[in-house]
Amino acid sequence: MLWPKLARNLVGRPLTDPPPAVSPEVVQALALRLEESAQKRLGRSLAIRQVDAGSCNACELEINALGNVIYDLERFGLRFVASPRHADVLLVTGPLTRNLREALLRARACTPDPCWVVAVGDCAVDGGLFKDSYAVEGGVAAALPVDLIIPGCPPTPTRLLEGLLALLEAQVSQRSR
Repeated sequence: MLWPKLARNLVGRPLTDPPPAVSPEVVQALALRLEESAQKRLGRSLAIRQVDAGSCNACELEINALGNVIYDLERFGLRFVASPRHADVLLVTGPLTRNLREALLRARACTPDPCWVVAVGDCAVDGGLFKDSYAVEGGVAAALPVDLIIPGCPPTPTRLLEGLLALLEAQVSQRSR
């Protein structure tokens, strides 16, 4: 019977796993290194434009978590922007679908140089579990050169932060040569 089960679920406690432990020290250290690298490289905060190339939205949920009270990237100089014209980084999620290829290329064309393209999640790398679909052309690299890959399905906010930090540090070290 559906109704007793529904009533039991409405008044009972949820049956979910507890959230993973997040070390505030690790998050703080990563964010401080990221801010330092952004200031060295750009002289200002890092502007990020997130582009969905056809994802299932799991990566977007983790990217949105970067703005919550645990990570709060705005306080460390990372910010998301609404237009690719104001971005330094294109954070691309999802497999490259035939319908969104043109939109991705236009977003890159609107982004001023230097611009870094970051493939977020397994789908952005090679199409992920959607790679055999008729609507998918593969990973982001099928349309644009990718500067950084952040693997995972989906990658955690900490892994996203580490990836962005690695990108900035690599650019700073190339510039100092």
